[in-house]
Amino acid sequence: MKRIAFVCVHNSCRSQMAEAFGKVMGLGLVECFSAGTEKRKQINQDAVRIMKEIGIDMELNQKPKLLQDIPEVDIVVTMGCNVSCPVISCTHREDWGLDDPTGKQDEEFRRVRNIIKNKMDDFIERIKSGVI
Repeated sequence: MKRIAFVCVHNSCRSQMAEAFGKVMGLGLVECFSAGTEKRKQINQDAVRIMKEIGIDMELNQKPKLLQDIPEVDIVVTMGCNVSCPVISCTHREDWGLDDPTGKQDEEFRRVRNIIKNKMDDFIERIKSGVI
């Protein structure tokens, strides 16, 4: 089972949504974590609400974490840090280049959520087929 880290600066929104999708869509195939270079006190509540719209409750098993709080991983996916993303040892790395919806309207959160879901569909298929 491959371990995946989804990384963004604050680990409160995009990376948390990716971790949640990964836990559902990659169940039995991958082990997912999210982390950041800075830590917020809680997951972005707008992101929590928008994910609950589709039946995923990120607050059940997730909390903001720093990079040093997660185990070693095989794959690193950065969300689009817009800063110098940290170097983490891995066998595969990619950047999803997503804008942070924090502070924006619900429609922007839904747009980012849907992009993450679509990227996760493709990502899981690439893992299943052995491309990653």
